[in-house]
Amino acid sequence: MDMDAATGGVRAEIEMVSVPPGRVTLADRRTRRSWPVEVASCRLAAFPVTRAEYARVTGQRPAAREERLPVADVSWADAVRFCDSLSRHEGLRPAYRVTDDGDVAWDTSADGYRLPTEAEWEHACRAGTEGPRYGALDDIAWYRGNSRERVHEVGGRRPNAWGLYDMLGNVWEWCWDVYDAEVYGTYRVLRGGGWFDEHWSCRASVRRRSHPAFRVDDVGFRVARSVGGAGQGPVG
Repeated sequence: MDMDAATGGVRAEIEMVSVPPGRVTLADRRTRRSWPVEVASCRLAAFPVTRAEYARVTGQRPAAREERLPVADVSWADAVRFCDSLSRHEGLRPAYRVTDDGDVAWDTSADGYRLPTEAEWEHACRAGTEGPRYGALDDIAWYRGNSRERVHEVGGRRPNAWGLYDMLGNVWEWCWDVYDAEVYGTYRVLRGGGWFDEHWSCRASVRRRSHPAFRVDDVGFRVARSVGGAGQGPVG
């Protein structure tokens, strides 16, 4: 466990990758709707948050053999709290404000850690490619066809062209966005597919959703940071 001398906090030492700006077209198969999004540059974690990183911030203690596994069984709300705790530990301004009744507002001017928007996530996943995946699925992802139906250590498959690992497969990843407020209320977006999913779920464009309090063993997250305090979403 490493301590930050400046803040007295725990440093998770999360490796971050610079993601260039660009444009991505999101699509929803359920509604047959698509929409383009301009994406500003940001920084995105090279790997999903691991159990060791989560433990350093939350005080939990995973078994040594599990430290490099992606953290799972975490809700969207858990991920938000982790982002703010990590920001405070590293002397950064938290990106989120959580009210007493559980509502979460994103301060887009903050320099702290946060969840990526789904546009940022898909843009980063594609890394300049246009197909459903950034490489051959068995080379880049743990999914039902090769995972032996269990989670694997992060970084065990080939990264995309921008140096991001496990963007597809291993664990689904929470994003900031509300999926469809009119139909699903507060449900949030999940991206990327997981170790138990068939190949068709492990594609850059696939969108799923769940309640922000939902926890299951194939859902985790990775963190992002805005560049120059410019985020992609609103406060609220």
